[in-house]
Amino acid sequence: MYPKARLDALTDGLFGVAMTILVLDVRLPDDFHPRDHGALFRALIDLWPKFFPYALSFFVLGIRWLSSVQMKTKSDVVSTEYARWWLLYLFLITCVPFATILVGRFPDEAPAICFYAGTTALIAAVAWRTMALLPDLAPGIHIRARQSGLIVLFVSSVIAIVVSFISPRLAMWAFALNIVTPILDHRMRSTDRTAHPGG
Repeated sequence: MYPKARLDALTDGLFGVAMTILVLDVRLPDDFHPRDHGALFRALIDLWPKFFPYALSFFVLGIRWLSSVQMKTKSDVVSTEYARWWLLYLFLITCVPFATILVGRFPDEAPAICFYAGTTALIAAVAWRTMALLPDLAPGIHIRARQSGLIVLFVSSVIAIVVSFISPRLAMWAFALNIVTPILDHRMRSTDRTAHPGG
């Protein structure tokens, strides 16, 4: 058995690092010296293929972190099996910066998109498994919210993989579906408050 608080601390740290290093590949070349304001503006616009995956990954990781924070359990300890699955989940989270760099550098290549989407699909699948292993999971809307978020992430990942073989430039837009996750979460919480006004 492992103290859940220690796993939570590791989770916060790894998410913080992963979300921070995402931006390291979004930069102008060291040898770039703009002649005027227009050249600098054009160079910033040209960073879009790298900035888009960064923003997307930051949003996806942010939703995953918020979702894990909302999970409530009555137990202070977790099993060895849960801890191992959670470490696998965290490993996949730390793979997101590399996958983001890959997509930023090769936005027209299906293998880069498949690697990114495969990573996020595995994140969704492993997170689903950890939910099943979490002891004494407190009932509530947070469970349905997490499940719906994981389904959206998995489905958007599969769509991105399929579309990458048809139009790689459009494939990453499949992850825009994840914007539905906070909306669904808010709607479920509103419905729950209406159904249980005193709760």
